[in-house]
Amino acid sequence: MTVRPPSASQSRNPGNSLASKAAPASARMAPPPLRQRHFVFLLLNQFTLLSFSAAIEPLRIANRMSGQELYRWTLMAEGGTGASCSNGARIAVDRGLEEIARDDVVLVCGGLDVRSNTTPGVLNWLRRASRRGSVIGGLCTGAHVLAKAGLLDGRRATIHWENRDGFLEEFAEVDLTKTVFTIDGNRLTAAGGTASIDLILTLVADDHGKDLANAVADQLIYSTIRTDRDIQRLSIPTRIGVRHPRLAQVIARMEASIEEPLSPAELAEEVGMSTRQLERLFRRYLNRSPKRYYMELRLAKARNLLMQTDLSVINVALACGFSSPSHFSKCYRAQYGTTPYRERGSHGMDDEAGAEPGEDGGPEDPDDPDAMFPED
Repeated sequence: MTVRPPSASQSRNPGNSLASKAAPASARMAPPPLRQRHFVFLLLNQFTLLSFSAAIEPLRIANRMSGQELYRWTLMAEGGTGASCSNGARIAVDRGLEEIARDDVVLVCGGLDVRSNTTPGVLNWLRRASRRGSVIGGLCTGAHVLAKAGLLDGRRATIHWENRDGFLEEFAEVDLTKTVFTIDGNRLTAAGGTASIDLILTLVADDHGKDLANAVADQLIYSTIRTDRDIQRLSIPTRIGVRHPRLAQVIARMEASIEEPLSPAELAEEVGMSTRQLERLFRRYLNRSPKRYYMELRLAKARNLLMQTDLSVINVALACGFSSPSHFSKCYRAQYGTTPYRERGSHGMDDEAGAEPGEDGGPEDPDDPDAMFPED
């Protein structure tokens, strides 16, 4: 949503118009009508409290700092009795899925297990709101709900980085970014956590100016308001605790090439070093070989896909660069202590492929640090 400033005719001094000249002096001196905005927070079960409170608190503080009721809000949940946060707390709501006004801004607050908590009732309610022309947004995993309802087709959107892999597999028609929030027409998405603050402060600035947005940020002790161009995740050097340009470059290539893994030789060549130098670099800074580090990245993505999508275990294996289900199962069990099939079953999800495949391969050398991750 691009919030447009008042048009020239609206912002023009009312005293210059013929109508104002004919009006009494008291009317000519009256301030312009107060612009109010009403937010509807739709709370899904297991929603993330932080992303919700990071959205509603800036609205409250904007009212306090301005001395006016610029923003109002209503809490809604399917059934109308309340919703449970992912931390176990339960939040009372004002009403169930009732009809809303066209000018209301709907923010869907998601969190854990968003697929199970995205019900037909919620989807149908959102589609009706969309047909009415309402601004609709998603906080944290709320973007999944909007995409499931078909409200993000052909739009830019964002979602928490942990849910990115599953989202990409399920909603190829959405232009998914890695930014902290996005505004695309009348669709808003924020990645979760404190990203809600950045989204709301951007709306406050569009509505009432940057001075008010900065005053709200100051009250929140929020020193930098991020834009829709800022990336969610910490940089690779910060994440791994090592500032080495070529190491960061290799890891970035690994993260971008999960489905079709590159060999250590290819990775080394890209950064202008030998395979032996690359091995030493990883051993020195990360205490593991490039091959093992790469495998851990692939298995982490596989685990996300198992938990967040309906992809079969075989398709998850292929999406993470494994040529056979048995090899995938063997590596997965070495890393997580269970097989992909049992992992999915423990979360109440069935796999369309049926029985678990056998595991091939002989005994491994316990002195080999890469033994648990055999070559594809």
